[in-house]
Amino acid sequence: MLQKFKEHINLNFPFLKDKKLLIAISGGVDSVVLTHLFSELNFDISLAHCNFQLREKESDLDEEFVKLLAQKTSNQIFTIQFNTQEFALKNKLSTQIAARELRYNWFQEIIKKNNFDYVLTAHHADDNLETFLINLTRGSGLDGFTGIPKINGNIVRPLLAFSREEILAYAKLNAIDWREDASNATTKYIRNKIRHKILPVLKEINPNLLETFAKTIDNLQESKQIIEDKIADISSEVTQPFDCAQGDNLIKIDIAKINQLSNSKAYLYQLLKEYNFTEWNDVYNLLSAQSGKQIFSKTHRLLKDRDFLLLSKNVISDEKNEYLIDENQSEITHPIHVTFEAIQQKSEENKQTIYVDKDLLKYPLIVRKWENGDYLYPLGMQGKKKLSKYFKDEKLSLLEKENTWLLCNNENEIIWVINYRQDGRFSMKITSNNLLKITLH
Repeated sequence: MLQKFKEHINLNFPFLKDKKLLIAISGGVDSVVLTHLFSELNFDISLAHCNFQLREKESDLDEEFVKLLAQKTSNQIFTIQFNTQEFALKNKLSTQIAARELRYNWFQEIIKKNNFDYVLTAHHADDNLETFLINLTRGSGLDGFTGIPKINGNIVRPLLAFSREEILAYAKLNAIDWREDASNATTKYIRNKIRHKILPVLKEINPNLLETFAKTIDNLQESKQIIEDKIADISSEVTQPFDCAQGDNLIKIDIAKINQLSNSKAYLYQLLKEYNFTEWNDVYNLLSAQSGKQIFSKTHRLLKDRDFLLLSKNVISDEKNEYLIDENQSEITHPIHVTFEAIQQKSEENKQTIYVDKDLLKYPLIVRKWENGDYLYPLGMQGKKKLSKYFKDEKLSLLEKENTWLLCNNENEIIWVINYRQDGRFSMKITSNNLLKITLH
């Protein structure tokens, strides 16, 4: 297996040569063999072991075994203990998902602090097949059927081309010791049920199951690439970036255009799947919902606004309600970037710049979000207008209104709906030469 593994690395993972590698090691046969193989090939490796404290004394014995292995092979080792059950309960996660989050987050911390290039995990071909079958039982899109990725950012899985049987045979041939997790023999978990009850039957039906499964994965990955290419083309037609005033950039989806597609529901899923939405019927129903209807994922918000769906980050704001500006200030950079310049004569005029009569201002000025009941006297118009009516007439979306800031005097009278409309009450006098140029950057 060593020669086959060497050829496999040279062909598929040549970028690992001369890199600083961190091997995730549990003490089980897979990760111990992975460590042995890379040691034999003289790679620069260190070890990282997580003690999840899920198997009482056995977990501690695993840790001691791995420390001893590192000592024997003269490899640096990192170890950590987690209260996995407490973390799972606190974050409402299954034990397996909690352990995975703890593990991979810790790996990234080690990489950052110690300048490692990659983390290597010991997932193999049988793990890949088991994951496929688990996703099959739960219901999955194509992403769930394309296998465990060989490379995912700085996570690399060099053993995916090898079976559990090959790994065990190599360990026995080379008299390699490892720790056996007794829980692997039980059928308490779905993966173990598949491993012990289903896979033996499938391999009896097809002795070459892993080889034919590998071909299936390759075919599915090729199909997935075709879909991704098509989605990229469709995305350029039905979506556009949307700069929401001073807020984050958004994605704007044209409802009419997406409804013209052969399967709008499928396309909408592909366009939005990376934004952590789970209630896909609710997402699809937004296409025909009333304007203002919105749904949330853990990370994003999707809003129906007239003829579009607007996607934005779902951020809980801890912004203050207002920010004060003294008369001697020439600039603020938070919550928005605005400069103040005393001038004697008006120059260029655009949407991001206004000119006011400085003699009419009462300090401190205030930058704040709008509130119900706010009104302004729009420059160039007679009389006052409720800000809510102004927003409606300008057809501002909910997201645009939420990200709009006001510049007011110390009596909370609006000077400028920033980036939209100036209030006429503070416009410069014809004879005034004491002007203030206010610019949004």
